[in-house]
Amino acid sequence: MILKLHHPFQSLVAQTKKYPLLAQSFTAFGLTLLCGLAFWWHLGSIGLIDETEPLFAEAARQMTVTGDWVTPYFNGVTRFDKPPLVYWLMAIAYQVIGVNEWAVRFPSALSATLLTVGGFFTLRAFGLPIPAIAPDREQAHAQRQWVAWIGAGMMAFNLQTLVWARTGVSDMLLSGCLGLALMAFFWGYAAPANTRPKRLGYLGFYLFCALAVLTKGPVGIVLPGLVVIAFLIYVGQVRTVLREAMLGWGILLFVAIALPWFLLVIQANGQAYIDSFFGYHNFERFTRVVNRHGAPWYFYFLIVLGGFAPYSLYLPSAILNSRFWRLQEWRSQPRSTHLGLFALAWFGVIFGFFTIAVTKLPSYVLPLIPAASILVALFWGSVQIRTPQSLGWRIVQGLTIPMLGCMAVGMWLLPRVLDTDLATPDFSAAMWAAGVPLRGAVVWGGGAIASLLLVVRRQGRWLWGIQLATFALFISVVLLPALFVMDAQRHLPIRQMATEILQQRRPKEPILMLGFPKPSLAFYLQHPVRFLPNSEAARPVFRQMSRRNQPSALALGLRYRIVESDLEREDFTDLYAIGKYSLVRIEFPIEKYRDLPPLPTIPPAPISP
Repeated sequence: MILKLHHPFQSLVAQTKKYPLLAQSFTAFGLTLLCGLAFWWHLGSIGLIDETEPLFAEAARQMTVTGDWVTPYFNGVTRFDKPPLVYWLMAIAYQVIGVNEWAVRFPSALSATLLTVGGFFTLRAFGLPIPAIAPDREQAHAQRQWVAWIGAGMMAFNLQTLVWARTGVSDMLLSGCLGLALMAFFWGYAAPANTRPKRLGYLGFYLFCALAVLTKGPVGIVLPGLVVIAFLIYVGQVRTVLREAMLGWGILLFVAIALPWFLLVIQANGQAYIDSFFGYHNFERFTRVVNRHGAPWYFYFLIVLGGFAPYSLYLPSAILNSRFWRLQEWRSQPRSTHLGLFALAWFGVIFGFFTIAVTKLPSYVLPLIPAASILVALFWGSVQIRTPQSLGWRIVQGLTIPMLGCMAVGMWLLPRVLDTDLATPDFSAAMWAAGVPLRGAVVWGGGAIASLLLVVRRQGRWLWGIQLATFALFISVVLLPALFVMDAQRHLPIRQMATEILQQRRPKEPILMLGFPKPSLAFYLQHPVRFLPNSEAARPVFRQMSRRNQPSALALGLRYRIVESDLEREDFTDLYAIGKYSLVRIEFPIEKYRDLPPLPTIPPAPISP
């Protein structure tokens, strides 16, 4: 039966179909604007964020300097935390556009862009919100078109994606590879038998899984494998898909891409690499708390609620909208209608996997954000067609307004709870001076008022539009100004100190940082830095330098940390000060260490994120 549906944009979409070049231009312009605002605008305008981002940035830079593209190093110490793909992409960007912050974040922004574009085209091809309804072709095209725009907007405009797409670490690259792998699998799964799209889809799955392994290791194949297996078991297609999925060719492609680097790095570093990467950074992170990153079992409920806000409010309704319990109904539907069920398996497997894992970090569930976006976009697509009148729908609409109101209050209170350190005691005051809390409260408060007006006028099906528009405004007038304040307070002094150190440094004079590590100093100096976290670490270093007749060393740190490092006033000379930071020259030998017996060589301590 063909059911006539009156989609609000059906006539507009019908007009664009008459002019395909215009439609393609509109799509290209819209996606460029969307991704440009979310990921690329002012991408390199702030300095590297200590302490994880510069670890990646400097390891990639050292690859370009040493020519060793197999073993990553930071500050002269091997860095086995992650495989090399993110370093390679950064290093290539350095060689094309220079060593700068934009190049550091290029892999993350590119991954987020490709993921958003992939999500748009996947939803436009398969995003029919209500599979049981059979609209005519024109109506179906209109539904999929707007579901695609809603989904792409939510993939880009959420806090989790925005943060990691603008940070030069491997998390967004992993999310992009996993997301594109799973989307490619669904294209292969849904395409007609014995067609080129089916073959390309399955091969794309193996390709992006291999790139995911080169980004973060075994999790790059374990997660998509679990998602696909869970989905195929549910729809009863395991044997069929295994026969058609070009498994032999896929394994060859996967091995050819993913395996060579692991063989080379193990050959170069032996058991040290195996123990560090596979043992510590994979097995131990899953089975026990690493680096004090523990959290309660409900941690990721809170992360998804906040990181995917305000759309996370609709996730329960979106999951119910999939009607996953109707097993026989789903199995009788064409494969091309299974996108919602596939997204549910994607979301559930990743959420469950990292909930079970003992070490917990907010970025771990970043790869489920595209699945959540697909689920919520399909839900809103069904609302556009057939607005529900249930009590549950009215409750969801009613909760939208207080959620946006809470976000407004949260922005107003944010400076009061911001984490400050001794180097930036004026951070909260600077946020107030820039008007960030007021702007944030006005933006989200305005969104709450606009949502209230829609609900009162019984136009709740347009709430998604208010939320996406509010988020776009939030990026422009709140998030980016907040980043500039953060840069001026926290990151600019380190860059200024790096410039001063380069001017003050004598030939072969070592550089020390006392009290706390700021790895960005090594990146901006493009020179090794000895990080001494406390006086216990500093004393043996001073002792060695005194015994070896080292003339002097430059030391950067907070003033009281310098004094705490067992230095007397006559042992150092003040050179420069910025804010709470002081740059001094320590003169050796220090008398109290001159006659003590020498200590064995102390290697520089590695910095872990």
